[in-house]
Amino acid sequence: MTVLGAAWSWLTTAAHWAGEDGIGHRLIEHLYLTAVCLALSCALALPVALVLGHLGRGGALAVTVSGAGRAVPTFAVLVLLLLTPLGGYGQWPTVVALVLFAIPPVLANAYAGIRGVDREVVQAARGLGMTARQLMVRVEVPLALPLILTGVRIAAVQLVATATIAALVGGGGLGRIITAGFRLADTAQVVAGAVLIALFALLVEGVFEAARGLAPHRAGPGPAGRRAGGGPG
Repeated sequence: MTVLGAAWSWLTTAAHWAGEDGIGHRLIEHLYLTAVCLALSCALALPVALVLGHLGRGGALAVTVSGAGRAVPTFAVLVLLLLTPLGGYGQWPTVVALVLFAIPPVLANAYAGIRGVDREVVQAARGLGMTARQLMVRVEVPLALPLILTGVRIAAVQLVATATIAALVGGGGLGRIITAGFRLADTAQVVAGAVLIALFALLVEGVFEAARGLAPHRAGPGPAGRRAGGGPG
């Protein structure tokens, strides 16, 4: 039997889906960890990106600084966090490391999306008497939404793949299937775990692509853009 055949056999064995060490439970753990880290990264990055993008000042520096953090491997950050007092608080070192990893694409794409909104649309909205808050909520964010969602999608897919490091420090998730396979010298289990993570990442990618397709398209310059901003047609 080939390795792929053995991995398929492992995946289709009902016993491997049940219990606390089963695929179902590990998938829920992986989804929960990914969702928590994505929510925290968005909560931290999006307000900064939207405000800086609206103001047009300081955004490039913020994107550069956040992007520089990606030069440090996530696992290295995790190990360093384990050496701090935070290391004694369960999953928090993993969460912090993953959030730091997910912030750059969210921040960069949201900032670029706001700055890329047609200035004619913005000026037309201001001419109608919109406040800064109304301008951001009603004009800039809706028009920048496709690019904002792109950043969130990239972060989500990266988190799905990188959350496997949680297993290296005793955390949960699909990475535990791979580490258990290495411990048991079971190549089929290792490959099965990798396949599950790849399929999960593709599923997340598909969900965000569908959401991006439902988002309003960016308005271009000219009459159509001015109509989107509430200006005269």
